[in-house]
Amino acid sequence: MTVFPISDHCDGRVFFNPALDGALPQGASSLMPILRWRFSGSRTRWPRRIVDPPPPGDPRAPVAAGDAGVTFIGHAGFHLRLGALSVLTDPVWSERCSPVAWAGPKRVRAPGRRLDELPRIGVVLISHNHYDHLDLASLRAVVARDDPAFVTPLGNGALLAHAGTRRVTELDWYRSHTLPCGARITATPARHFSARTPFDRNQALWAGFAIEWDARRVLFAGDSGAGPHWAQIRERLGPPDLALLPIGAYDPRFLMQAVHMDPEEAVTAHHALAARRSIGMHFGTVQLTDEPVDEPEARLAARVADLPPGTFTTLAFGETRHVPLGA
Repeated sequence: MTVFPISDHCDGRVFFNPALDGALPQGASSLMPILRWRFSGSRTRWPRRIVDPPPPGDPRAPVAAGDAGVTFIGHAGFHLRLGALSVLTDPVWSERCSPVAWAGPKRVRAPGRRLDELPRIGVVLISHNHYDHLDLASLRAVVARDDPAFVTPLGNGALLAHAGTRRVTELDWYRSHTLPCGARITATPARHFSARTPFDRNQALWAGFAIEWDARRVLFAGDSGAGPHWAQIRERLGPPDLALLPIGAYDPRFLMQAVHMDPEEAVTAHHALAARRSIGMHFGTVQLTDEPVDEPEARLAARVADLPPGTFTTLAFGETRHVPLGA
């Protein structure tokens, strides 16, 4: 087993979330509650398939200086054009989020964009090893086409090697990696857990990423529950010009609260980060939890109704939007 630096979130071999008020609810980080819930038969039914209209925007269109080109592929997958940098986050083009092709959570929406619709990828950010965020088949396709660099939290490099890449940088929270173009990527804390099998729980770290270039900053939050880490990220790295924040996969709360934010908690995170703008993610693609498919967007819209338009919104699946990063 790999030995990692001992810290407030690692004992040298296993990672954990720093305690809140002395204890962190186990929730989805414990296997037995998950099994009891999954076999209870009480889950809300999502549609078998949702067909969206053709998405607006062009992922390859020129982006003005000072803007970010943001394309929502689905779930936690985005393509970002940041100056000369082309970034892909947690891409999943497979039909299921599962170790096998014939079982497991199945997408209800097709990917908003195919890989061949996107510009060449320079770097891929992988937030953690869950199947809905790290899909080896999708990564193999990206490596075969573009051979990008990968940045991921500690402990995930050996798994990414199965995608055919050796260009992997592993980061601990608040450690940074500078790309040849000058952009700096810093791993940021998240409240979550990791596992690919019943036998590797929390043996790899989870994180978000702050991308900094030309005095601008975009935060891809990864997968996370609520907590004081949002304010800590702001204090250590500065407010993001744009934050990509999860808003879905939150019910039942007794199980998911420790590891997934609901829309109201995401808005609290937006304010704690002092983000200029935020975009919601992690909803409406694959049914992982109990809330209705369209509820996260509706609850977010209700919660931000008193904020200036565009402050915290979502993109249509496949939509490309050019987001101003200035004040």
